[in-house]
Amino acid sequence: MSNRILLVEDDVSLGQQVVQTLSQAGFDPHWVQDGDAARDLDPDDYRVIVLDLMLPGTYGMDLLKRYRVKSEVPVLILSARDDTADKIRGLKLGADDYVTKPFFPEELVARIQACLRRPNLVGTERLVVGAIQVDLERREGSNSAGALSLTPVEFEILALLARRKGSAVTREALVDAALDPAQDGSRRTLDVHISRLRSKLGKDAIQLETVWGIGYRLSGNA
Repeated sequence: MSNRILLVEDDVSLGQQVVQTLSQAGFDPHWVQDGDAARDLDPDDYRVIVLDLMLPGTYGMDLLKRYRVKSEVPVLILSARDDTADKIRGLKLGADDYVTKPFFPEELVARIQACLRRPNLVGTERLVVGAIQVDLERREGSNSAGALSLTPVEFEILALLARRKGSAVTREALVDAALDPAQDGSRRTLDVHISRLRSKLGKDAIQLETVWGIGYRLSGNA
C-alpha cells in the first residue's frame, strides 16, 4: 500500500516542516493549504489524513465530516485549540487522534505510525447488517430475498448506512454522499429515495429506521 499522506495545513512554515519530517520518515506527503482545495479530494487515496481545523475556506471539522461520509481512513487533527470540547467533538466526528500545537514533529510521526497499526474499521469489501449485505467493490446489495436492483443513489445511501450500522446518520450526510447538496429540494428528494429503497428491501425494510429530527439508521435487528 502507498505511504501517501494528506496534510491539510495553512501555516506555510509548519507545513514545510511537517512535509520534510514525513518525507524523512519514509512517507509521501501531499500538502494542500486551504479547506476548499481539500474538500473534493478522495480520502481513500491516502493512508492517513493530517488535518488542521482553522483553515481558509472549508472549516476542518466540516472536512472531517465529509471525509467520514466516504471513508474510514485514519484522520489525525492538528490544532492550536486545546479546548476539551473541541477535542471531544473532533473525536466524536470520527477523528482517530488530536494533536495540539505546538508539537514535536517526531511526536506527529509516532502518532501517525500508531494510527496505521490500528485495525482498519472497514477492512472488508462486504458489509453485513442483519439480513442486508453491501458489496462495496461490486457496488451490489442483497437482502434475505436475494439481490437488490439499486440505482446509484440508492446504493450510496445504503452503503453509508451500512458503514455506520446501528448509528444515526444525519440527513445532511446522506445528501452529501448520494445527492447534490447544492440542488434545491435535495432533502425532499432524499425522502423519495429512502421510500423507494424501503420498498425494494421488502420485509427487511424494518431495519431502515427513521431517527426523528436527525436522519436514518440501519439496524441489525431484522
